[in-house]
Amino acid sequence: MSSAEARGFQLQHALRLEYLTVGWNVVEGVVAVAAALAAGSVALLGFGIDSFVETASGLILIWRLVAERRAEDQRAVEDLDRRARRLVAASLFALAAWVAFDATHSLRTGERPQPTLIGIAVTAISLGVMGWLARAKRQAALTLGSHALEADAFQTTACWWLSVIALAGIGLNAAFGWWWADPAAALGMTVFLVREGRQAWRGEECCE
Repeated sequence: MSSAEARGFQLQHALRLEYLTVGWNVVEGVVAVAAALAAGSVALLGFGIDSFVETASGLILIWRLVAERRAEDQRAVEDLDRRARRLVAASLFALAAWVAFDATHSLRTGERPQPTLIGIAVTAISLGVMGWLARAKRQAALTLGSHALEADAFQTTACWWLSVIALAGIGLNAAFGWWWADPAAALGMTVFLVREGRQAWRGEECCE
């Protein structure tokens, strides 16, 4: 197998990982948002909306990998990628601000979210899916020497942490009736949302 053929195979593997990421995030987002609205959970709603933002990020990387496979102009690809990722970053910053506001309001007014078994299930499954995807993407990024894919692996790891935080909040509420754990977890999410936003804004530069 020639080096060009080997790289083409590696690019196809990376694309499959991104297709899986996008597909899972769509399902995860729909289920999480629906469950969050039914239960009144700030943490789960923030988690679900972030899934849609991550879907957009995944679609950007799919476009970039396809462009590389077709040997399109690299400079033009990087310019478009930078602009697209800054839109993703702006979405993450806006989401962080909204989650912080809504969580603070819930804590101040004592709004009590209902326990949600569906939310617990989707966040628990996400732990496994995001953990595996992050590891696979890091390996693919190393093989390809791709800073963009490395940055995406970082974002997937951040999604794993968001799953941990959301599961902790809704799990404590369901197990012990600690309603405040839900909005408190949402506040904790804002740190990771801002970090994701900064990562997306900087693009490849953060990985060099």
